[in-house]
Amino acid sequence: MEHHPAAARLTEAATLAVQQHGSGNLLRVVLIVMVLGCVLTAWFLLRGYKKDD
Repeated sequence: MEHHPAAARLTEAATLAVQQHGSGNLLRVVLIVMVLGCVLTAWFLLRGYKKDD
């Protein structure tokens, strides 16, 4: 069993996705993940400012 670095696997998966579906779907997935990450980060940070008086 060969060891493949995570970056190589990610690059291979992205290349395969672009070849099969075009760059539009890959861009859509990246944007959705980015937006969800921003929302979750904002929720995590802002819940610390909630006052429980």
